[in-house]
Amino acid sequence: MSERISREELVKIYDIEITFFDELVDVGLLKVETENEIRYLLYEDLPVFEKFTNWHYDLEINLPGLEVISEMLRKMEDLKQRNRDLMNKLSAISDHYEDI
Repeated sequence: MSERISREELVKIYDIEITFFDELVDVGLLKVETENEIRYLLYEDLPVFEKFTNWHYDLEINLPGLEVISEMLRKMEDLKQRNRDLMNKLSAISDHYEDI
């Protein structure tokens, strides 16, 4: 089983409202595991949780803003990957024509 931390522990450690955590889960920004009615966040997802927590509490970005930012960042990563793929194809085509 993956290492994880309970929602209640996160709320104490990060001094956040439990409703904020639940809202992140409800809108799909965080994925959790549930066991015996206790919600757990996987350790590997902590950086995402910390990012949203910092943006919300430090920068005062509301939940809809977090959703928009998250979607924009996801789209940017998709575009970066597509750009890398296209550059690799272009390089392969260029290499092919240099060999002719």
